[in-house]
Parts: sequence; structure tokens; C-alpha cells
Amino acid sequence: MTLHVTNTLTGAKEPFEPQDPENVLLYYCGLTVSDPPHLGHARSWVHVDVMHRWLEHLGYDVRHVENFTDVNEKIVARVGENDLGESETEVAETYVTRTIEDMRSLNLLRAEVYPRVSEHVPEIIDLVETLVEEGYAYEANGSVYFDVTTFDDYGKLSNQDLEEIESQGDPDERSEKRHPADFALWKAGGVDAGAIEEHHHEGAAPPEEACEHATTWDSPWGEGRPGWHIECSAMSMTHLGETLDIHVGGRDLVFPHHENEIAQSEAATGQEFASYWLHCELFQMGEEKMSSSLGNFVTVEEAVAEWGANVVRTFLTAGSYNSTQLYSNETIAEAVERWERLERAHERAVETVDSTAAGSKVEDPELRTAVDDAREDFATAMNDDFNTREAQSALLEVASAINRHLEEAPGAGDDTATYDYRGLRRAVETLEDLGEVLGLSFAGETTGSVDLAEDVVELVLDVRAQERDAGNYDRADELRDELEALGVEVQDTDSGASYRLPDAN
Repeated sequence: MTLHVTNTLTGAKEPFEPQDPENVLLYYCGLTVSDPPHLGHARSWVHVDVMHRWLEHLGYDVRHVENFTDVNEKIVARVGENDLGESETEVAETYVTRTIEDMRSLNLLRAEVYPRVSEHVPEIIDLVETLVEEGYAYEANGSVYFDVTTFDDYGKLSNQDLEEIESQGDPDERSEKRHPADFALWKAGGVDAGAIEEHHHEGAAPPEEACEHATTWDSPWGEGRPGWHIECSAMSMTHLGETLDIHVGGRDLVFPHHENEIAQSEAATGQEFASYWLHCELFQMGEEKMSSSLGNFVTVEEAVAEWGANVVRTFLTAGSYNSTQLYSNETIAEAVERWERLERAHERAVETVDSTAAGSKVEDPELRTAVDDAREDFATAMNDDFNTREAQSALLEVASAINRHLEEAPGAGDDTATYDYRGLRRAVETLEDLGEVLGLSFAGETTGSVDLAEDVVELVLDVRAQERDAGNYDRADELRDELEALGVEVQDTDSGASYRLPDAN
């Protein structure tokens, strides 16, 4: 069966046909790093991870890119809070590090690259310049806006009527626009204190002081900062080219973020920006969506510490990516029970296969048929728009078939019983192979601590290189000293810094 996906752009479930029959270009709108990641973020992460895994299972080479938005007023609002950092850059670095750690704890496959906005300002400026030169954008008092009236297909993703769209932004921004729906590509100046007051946290620097530590860049229109929407276009096209196969994001990003991505990208290149748009539905906490801004969230760190990655992933894949999911004590308890059923069946099957009770001539047609049917049902479910709910049910059918065989085989429970070695071996392989598609590990919990250490060290060295390039040698030396205090040996060479992690005890 061919993979079919629900494309928000057309509103239909369509057969998936990438541009290159062997490769898939996958982009996911990542996290704005202004808060600890919570289960709402993890839900999207896990589902994108499952998409990545299933596409690889089908034989595709997946180029998966996921960004970090590290330039944002919400980040500035946390400057000076506790030990988060004394600048926008330092606060973002703190939360990027935390995010990477949480990703590893959830057993996520690594993306090909995790671009950050701050690294791609030259590409952003180039893209804005192109839009101005082609007549799709205009400058006003040092800011640059996209003129939505110049793009005939504006609204094709969200089905918005251009004349019914209300103006967004502060009063000064609204007064500069030619049309209420025009959106900022480049914002003049720095961050205004009024823009971060609503995001201010207790213990953080006063808004006026925090704004002094926001990052700005020179541009052809003067000093300023990139607009939100242009960032993803620049980052995705830098690493994946002008046309993506799959663009994934939260349902709440359809408008205006993804609508504006399409307009600015296609206006600049003349090419289709993304063939398939997949949107994850919201994660409910009671009657509201789980949200950092609402303060009603469970962090990834808390969830993994309490239940483990396998239970969290079982919980998150119990619903498909495009269905609303509810967090409650009952739904978590159900996930615990489901994972324990899978884990216990796997353990029982492995113990039996590795014992003298497993016979080479014993055959249980019911067991073998059930396992083959489950494999087929799993594939059917995943090819039906990544239906993880039905895929998980197929795994549970394997667990039931194992238990039924072990409990109903002739002489079961006494020393004379013999069991179907080949059937059980096939069942074990099925749980492990298909469980891996859902990111479940039957080898015990793993946090990828060594890989995490390497990720964090490389991140710190990247920041150190940026500090050196900016002439901030004292700060660069401090970062090197902090790494060496943790036992990480840093060596500067002509081709960049190298490092060696401390030997594990």
C-alpha cells in the first residue's frame, strides 16, 4: 500500500510522491527557546520523529531539518532571570541546551541539522532584498513589509479572505503598512519594552533593562531584527533547497506563519515552497491547550523522570498526529498499562525462546498468523497518514498472541510444555522492529548520555567561536575554562576547536 498523507494545502488525503523517489526533504517548525519544553512540544517532536522513522522504513533517505528560534521577544523577557543568562543570546543558549537534552531523553532520531535564526541573518537579509527588488516588499522607516496584494495566491493554505484579515502588530507597525495583512520581514531597531511586558517573569531584569541586551544586526535598511515568518523560509531553503517535500508544524501555525512562509518563499523563487503540509493538532490540558503562555504544562523532563521515555512515547502515539489528544491521569494510566503489556510480552517471549522449552518442530499456526496479520495491519495503519493509534493497536495484538500461545500451548506451565520457537522468535522481532518505528525500546530505557554530552559540548564550542569572531575573547576564554573544569579537553587548531570528553568511570 502506498503512503497517503492529509495535505492541509488541498484539504485531501493524497498519495505521497516526493520529488526524488529515493529522498525526502522534511522540515519541521521547531521551538522558540523561551521556556522549558513541555509535553505539547514533545507530542509534535515524537510524531515528526515517527514520520522520519516510517519514511526510512519505507526505504527513503530522509533529510530532516528542525530549527531553533533563538531571536524572540519572549527570550528577551527572561534576561537576568535566575541563572538563565544576562543577554538574549545566553538565555537562548540555556534553553537550546535544555531542549537538546530533552530530545535525547525521548529517544528522538537526530535531525540532519538544527539551524538557529541567529546563524542565518545573512540569508534572511538576502531573501528580504530579493523580495524588495522583485516588487513584493517595501521599506518603511527602516522596517520592511511583504505586500500581500502582490501575491495572487495569498490565503491558499488557510483559506483566508484577504479583505477580512485584521491588522496585526503594534500601532506604529500598523501605521506603516499599505494593507492590514502585510507582515514584517525586517523590523527596525531593537526590542521595545512594551513588547515584552506581558512575557516578563518574576526575577528577570526590568523590561527596559532587558531590551538593552537584545541582539540587533546591520542591514541595508538600518539596524534591526528579522521578522518571525521570514526566518523559517531562509533556514529551510538554506539547508533543503527551494521546494520541500513535507513541511510539518502545529495546527496553530497555519495562519499567519505558514501562510506567510508560502507567500514570501514562492514570491522569491517562483517555485512551490512545499508539496505537502502536515499539521499536528493541539494537546489538551483539561479544557485548554497545553501551553507555556498559559502556564498549564508538564515539562518533558518531569514526564520522562516520572514515567520513562517508553511510557511517554506510548502515551503520545496513542493518538494520531492530526487528532486532538487529552492529557489526564486516566490517559497516562492507560499508556502505562499498554507499555507494560508490550514489555512483559516481549520479556516472556525472549525468556522462552532462550530456553530449552522452545521446540524446533513445534508450530502454532494461530500465533504465526496473528503476527503476520499484525505486521500487515501496522503497515496499513502507518501508510494511512501515519496512523500511530492503529499501529500501536497492531503491536498490542502481537503481545496478545504471545501471551495466548504461552498460556494455551499443550502442557503450558509445567516442565513438559514445548513452545513454537520460530513463531515466538518472529513475534519478538516484530515487537522490536515495529516498536522501533514508534521509537519504543525493548532494550531498557536510554537517555543517550554520551551523545548528549557531545551535542552540548559542540553547542558551547559553536557559541565560543561566535564570541571569538565578535572579538569577545574574554567570554570565549570563560567558555573554554568552564568546559575544562568539567573535564572536557579543548584544543584550538587552524581548522577550529577539537575536544575530548572525560573517560567514563
